[in-house]
Amino acid sequence: MRIILTKFLFLIILLENNFAQTSIEEVYSLANKLFENKNYFDAITEYKRVNYFDTKKEYSFDTNYKIGLCYKYGGFYENSIQYFYDALKYSKNFDNTFEIKTQIIRVNILRKTIDRAFQLCNELEKDVLFQSKTDEINYWKGWCYIFNDDWNNAELTFAKTYLGKDIYLLAKKVNKEKLSVTFAKVISYILPGSGQIYAGKYISGLLSLAWNLVAGYFTINSFLEQRAFDGIIVGELVWLRFYKGNVENSENFTIDKNLSITNNAMKFLQEEYRGLKP
Repeated sequence: MRIILTKFLFLIILLENNFAQTSIEEVYSLANKLFENKNYFDAITEYKRVNYFDTKKEYSFDTNYKIGLCYKYGGFYENSIQYFYDALKYSKNFDNTFEIKTQIIRVNILRKTIDRAFQLCNELEKDVLFQSKTDEINYWKGWCYIFNDDWNNAELTFAKTYLGKDIYLLAKKVNKEKLSVTFAKVISYILPGSGQIYAGKYISGLLSLAWNLVAGYFTINSFLEQRAFDGIIVGELVWLRFYKGNVENSENFTIDKNLSITNNAMKFLQEEYRGLKP
């Protein structure tokens, strides 16, 4: 009798385990369908349900990874990084580990914690396990430079990888088109209006040059005619004002020009670039 009871209990446990496993598989399948249909927050609920019942942790890498992606696509970057790190604990192989670490870099780029993204890229570069992944690491480091508005280093970094030829050409183009704010200010000190012309504001630059010439003429002429008081007043209130305004306008116009170039490049990356994005 005892033997029969033992077998009966064993059979019940076996059936319960099989039922539980089947239920987990069904929930996991449902979660994947929701994920594929971009119902990310519903998918999160189902993936978390799988995590709860998956006592053997067979699905832990996949579920935490997918939850991380769902939060990423939903713009909840802190949650995304948390679940990516959870997935890292259950990494099954070298490729899984690298994928998770690059995803964390990508989320840091998106949330504009660029220093952290650079730090993670540098850690991957120094890790001997990922020496074969240099191209991928440089690709994401190039994106870090883009979001840091450092197009010169972006160009140099993308030149090191075979990935993303189009984005390399874009970085090269932007780097060539962007103007030097320092240069604009220096030439404005030397020749008023020239910095504004350099920034593409031709009429403003010519007007600035004209006003400085006129104000300078009256200032110098006043001193030559021994009207020192008039010369000081005109120099202080008119010429100096136009001269300083010329330098400030040169700086502002150059910054605005660079911002326009950068914004156009970012718009292209967002709407037209077909390569891998953060």
